[in-house]
Amino acid sequence: MQTVRVALGERAYPIHVGEGLLGRGELIAAVLPQRRVAIVTNDVVAPLHLGRLAAALDAAGVQVATIVVPDGESHKDWATLNAVFDALLAQRCDRQTAIVALGGGVIGDLAGFAAATYQRGVPFVQVPTTLLAQVDSSVGGKTAINHPRGKNMIGAFHQPLAVVADMDTLATLPERELRAGLAEVIKHGAIADAAFFDWLEANIEALVARDRAALAHAVRRSVEIKAAVVARDEREAGERALLNFGHTFGHAIEAGIGFGAWLHGEAVGAGMAMAADLSVRLGCLEPAAAARLRALLARAGLPVAGPALGAERYVELMAVDKKAAAGRLRFIVLDALGAARIADAVPEATLHATLTACSRT
Repeated sequence: MQTVRVALGERAYPIHVGEGLLGRGELIAAVLPQRRVAIVTNDVVAPLHLGRLAAALDAAGVQVATIVVPDGESHKDWATLNAVFDALLAQRCDRQTAIVALGGGVIGDLAGFAAATYQRGVPFVQVPTTLLAQVDSSVGGKTAINHPRGKNMIGAFHQPLAVVADMDTLATLPERELRAGLAEVIKHGAIADAAFFDWLEANIEALVARDRAALAHAVRRSVEIKAAVVARDEREAGERALLNFGHTFGHAIEAGIGFGAWLHGEAVGAGMAMAADLSVRLGCLEPAAAARLRALLARAGLPVAGPALGAERYVELMAVDKKAAAGRLRFIVLDALGAARIADAVPEATLHATLTACSRT
C-alpha cells in the first residue's frame, strides 16, 4: 500500500492505493467519528464488493447499514438522491454516521452530495472501484448530481475523511469502463506532467491489458498530481480549473446525447481532442503535440471526435458550463504537453471551426 496525502490543514486526508484494501476495515475505522457507517453502492458493484467491505468493517468493530441504488449516470439525479435520504432516515442514521461511497464516479458524486447535505453534513469516505474514480473523481471533494440542462450542476464541495483505492477492484471492471478511466489518466499527463505523458505513450498497451505494475503507477501518479492541485486551490478559484481540460466539450456531449449514452471518460476523451484542436487554432499548441494526444487517446480506445450535435447546439450546451464567467465561455487549452492554462477570450469563428472539424459526420 502507498499513501498520498491531500494537504488541506485540519481537513487533510489520506489516499490509500494498493491491493487487498477492501479487506482492511481498519483503514476506514481509524478515521470515523463513531463506529457506524452507511455504505452507498449500486446494484452492479454490490454483488462484487459489498460483502467483503461490510465484513471487514464489521471485523473492525463498525456497525454497517447498506443502501443499494440503480447503476448508471442516468440515476445521478434528484430521485435517486432522495431514495438515499429515505434509506438514511429509515435506518436512523445520525449526524455522526459516516457515508461510505463504494463504486465509481456516479456513486462517489451521489453519495458525496448526500453526505454534504444530509442533516447539514455528515462524514464521508470514498472507496472507488473504477479506474476513473480512483484517479480523479474520488479525490478533491467535488460532489454533485446532474440536471437535465447540464452535468454536475447541483452539488457541493465536501472533502472525504479518506480515500481507499483497492486496485483489485479493477479486475472486475468491464473493458469499456477501464478505457474510459484512462481518459482522466491521460488528462493528468497532458495538463501537468510531460514526462508522465511520455510514460503513458510507452505503456498504454500495458495499461489496457491491466498490467498491475503499470496500473499502480498510473493511479499513484494521477493521484499525486490531483492532490497537489487540490491542496493549492480547493474550490477551483484558479489552478484547479485546469483539471477540467476537455470537460467543457465533454459535459456538452453527455448532456446533448443523454446522460449515460457515452461514459464520462469517453466524452472527456473526445473533449480533450477538441480542446487540443482549439489550442492549435489559437496558436498556442504545436500541431504535432495535438496529434500525439489524439494518437494516445485512440490507442486507449477512446473517441477523438464528438457526436454531430451541430456547432450551435454545442455552444448552447456549453453556455451553462460552470467555468463560464460573466456569460463568456472559458476553455482549458494547452501551450504544450504538460502545460495548460485558461483561455478567456476565444473567437466565435475559431470555436465553430473546432466544433465542425472535430464532430462526427
